[in-house]
Amino acid sequence: MPASEPENMTTRAATGEPCAPDFVYTIFIKATAEQVWNGLIDRELTKAYWGHYNESDWQAGSRWEHVRSDGSGKIDTRGRIIEMDPPRKMVWSWAFDSQADRPEQLSRVTYELASLGPDTKLTVTHSELEPGSPMDIGVREGWPAVLSNLKSILETGETLSEEQWPSAEQFEQD
Repeated sequence: MPASEPENMTTRAATGEPCAPDFVYTIFIKATAEQVWNGLIDRELTKAYWGHYNESDWQAGSRWEHVRSDGSGKIDTRGRIIEMDPPRKMVWSWAFDSQADRPEQLSRVTYELASLGPDTKLTVTHSELEPGSPMDIGVREGWPAVLSNLKSILETGETLSEEQWPSAEQFEQD
């Protein structure tokens, strides 16, 4: 890693630790790429469908935080913005807040958006996960629900019922 790269840009694969297979999820959304992009980073919109808000200045190298929207201010996950190419691609490092300073715990999330006329193909790839870890399990259960909820709010203005969804506490590891 070049010395000029910001702290915490090294993720699990670079440490030589084993990685679980990538989690890849593709969803088609009846919204423009700009609307989907905004849905991934806008504080009020993410609060509405994710139960968290994503906070950052959205510049490569900057820190981002996934903060509970219940008023507690608790940061569940955080990392660094690795790449930003609005509204086509963004890449973040990702870890539980308590583990985010340990490169072997940092996974990588890549969002790729493709415009399909008035619609968007969104592909999320979560890679470099520790096999069988709470994060690995949480990612595989969580992303389909989160992305379905994003699709619902962008297409209908309403979120899905969350009463039966797993809570963040089920997956956190200190």
